Amino acid sequence: MNNKRLSRLVQFAISSFLLLFLITTVLTQYTFAQKNSSHDIKVMSFNIRLGVVDDGENSWKYRNEFLCQTIKKFNPELLGLQEAFLFQIDEILKHFPNMALMGVGRDDGKQGGEYSCILYDKTRFNVDTTETFWFSDTPNIPGSKHWGNNITRICTWAKFTDSKTKKKFYYYNVHLDHESQPSREKSTELLLAKINKQKEILPTILTGDFNCEEENPAIRTILSGGLTDTYRIKNKKIKEEGTFHAFNGNKDGERIDFVFTSKQIKTKQSGIIRDSYNGKFPSDHFPVIAVLEM
Repeated sequence: MNNKRLSRLVQFAISSFLLLFLITTVLTQYTFAQKNSSHDIKVMSFNIRLGVVDDGENSWKYRNEFLCQTIKKFNPELLGLQEAFLFQIDEILKHFPNMALMGVGRDDGKQGGEYSCILYDKTRFNVDTTETFWFSDTPNIPGSKHWGNNITRICTWAKFTDSKTKKKFYYYNVHLDHESQPSREKSTELLLAKINKQKEILPTILTGDFNCEEENPAIRTILSGGLTDTYRIKNKKIKEEGTFHAFNGNKDGERIDFVFTSKQIKTKQSGIIRDSYNGKFPSDHFPVIAVLEM
């Protein structure tokens, strides 16, 4: 092979490489842009561990800054909290002045006891309607509980309008019982009944600590009711996907925290955040996240 022909082959190879590099770069940038559209909605569900108990070095006063850092890292526009007392919510809201609270305390329907509340970006979403109901035979009576659960359990929901897209949707946030399986099953039945009785059929987001894993009949009820587990859409089942870890960071437990959506919503990303700070964790649950497209 003469030098001239070799030179042409080298130039051709270099040109082909540069062209391939350019195409790959453009496609990567396009894909990245698609995954991070300004119209996407970032959702987080976070059991923040009630702040009124003495957890020693894991007590609220030692971890609240870590918790806010974890939230800020993902920067959700919709945030469902469980086990949240009002003083904890107030501390979180100080770090996120663009967020507003939707929900009431479960003990009295006002400010007493834990909230299963929704924090939302008030610069983006407008609230049309909101309600908190109790998982019991008398869902409109504050503090009511039946079905074998010794602890009061609630759901807070809101109907939002997205100022960016003008689309309306429902968002429900729950905390099911940790002991009573009948309570979990009846709670999900009541929840689906509430969703199906809405006057408008709209895209629906459901988050919460369900205190049971995906094969549990309570979760199967949600799935058979037409909602989708965003995490399972994007992640194959593995051993290390637990979300409750009792402040030890263990990943082997059950995934009991979920983000569900109706079929009208596309899941672009979904995962579990396992951030720690010098070996300390912001809560005894890992928060779960999803990036959604209406």
